Amino acid sequence: MDTVEDFHMKVLLAIDGSRYSADTAEAIDSRPWPAGTTIRVLSAVEVDHVVSGNVEEEHTLESERQKSLKSAEELATWVASSLRARGLAVDLTVLLGDAREVIVNEAKNWAADLIVIGAYGHSGVKKWSLGSVAESVVSHAPCSVEVVRKKPETKG
Repeated sequence: MDTVEDFHMKVLLAIDGSRYSADTAEAIDSRPWPAGTTIRVLSAVEVDHVVSGNVEEEHTLESERQKSLKSAEELATWVASSLRARGLAVDLTVLLGDAREVIVNEAKNWAADLIVIGAYGHSGVKKWSLGSVAESVVSHAPCSVEVVRKKPETKG
């Protein structure tokens, strides 16, 4: 049986490049974590599987995919570095695929204890029409999920 000293908590921090990702990283940063906690910063890059036969179009898709990967890697590196600066043990990964599946699969494969993910703060019909990665992750995750929700500021 593990003792408290042997417990190594694994927290999967899912980010997507939105300002809600910054709120999510702040939520991780703002609390004390037990010694031995590892934070894995995860960014998923959607891949279009369109094959048109048009070389120009396929080159453009590949170029866009590479830009998306580079952007996701830069963001994940920045978030990981800022969390490391606070003394946390952090690693990062950028994976290709649908964010809902990537997050759930990574949580399973890595044996995460907690997933932390941001949400856009929509409710009702608008939430459903936009689709919700957070809602899908909550429904299918193999572990606990914390949804960091900050509603958009309204202009007054």
